[in-house]
Amino acid sequence: MDFIKYKKMKSLIFLFLISTFMLAESFSQSDLLINPYRVVFEDGKSIEEISVANTGQDTARYVMSFVQYKMNEYGTLQQITEPEEGQYFADRLVRMFPRSVLLPPREAQTVRLQVRAPSGTQEGEYRSHLYFRSVRDQRQSEERTSADTTLGIRLTPIYGITIPVIVRLGDLELNVEVDSVGLDWSEGEVPHLRFKATRSGNKSSFGNIEITYTGEQNEEIRVANLRGIALYTPNNKRYFSIPLTTDDPRVNYNTGKLKVRYYTSGGRTTEEFFSYTYSLD
Repeated sequence: MDFIKYKKMKSLIFLFLISTFMLAESFSQSDLLINPYRVVFEDGKSIEEISVANTGQDTARYVMSFVQYKMNEYGTLQQITEPEEGQYFADRLVRMFPRSVLLPPREAQTVRLQVRAPSGTQEGEYRSHLYFRSVRDQRQSEERTSADTTLGIRLTPIYGITIPVIVRLGDLELNVEVDSVGLDWSEGEVPHLRFKATRSGNKSSFGNIEITYTGEQNEEIRVANLRGIALYTPNNKRYFSIPLTTDDPRVNYNTGKLKVRYYTSGGRTTEEFFSYTYSLD
């Protein structure tokens, strides 16, 4: 195969990978594209693969390491070094290869994760977050700087993405309920639906929250949609305040009903964590 055909084939493969990433569950920031954006080991699965793609214009090295987070009652992640009571870190159970990749522009590589749980490991859910840090190619940065004849300072940002890696051992349980639901107009002309989600069991939830409005015409209209909402162990509650759309003239928040659903879909199945209808009348 001659060089030109080889380069064309590499470009086609890269475009196919990017298209696949965009159609599947992926997470991107600047010139770094990760697929999938969440890894869960359960049902005896021991190997998972993550695709790392460089969509930028410079060669970059991506270094991977594990970091630990806890989630507070409002969904904010805070980095920690020691687990909270009832929290277990997954990094000691997961091996990663390679730990860094050097990618030219518009190329991708696979990183493999493998779970090895020692005999006697306690049943439960283990979670750590895989941190991808982009390190710029210093030589290319210097070449671009020298080519710029204007006087100034060149700032080279360092990008990072974290994705959760969860290992579930044993027969785990999960139940999520909703309460304290109410419509709040205190933040101006945009109404917020406020509620509390309560988790029980030894397993995290992860999915989408959809809020729909039904009025006099019995037509269900989506007024809010949030994707990738987690309630991580060991947290047992999370408070939400979700702004609702005011752009649809068919929606009247003085009458009718709002339905809030928290669900996850995977393949052909959909699991609903809770569904609650709130009357506006």
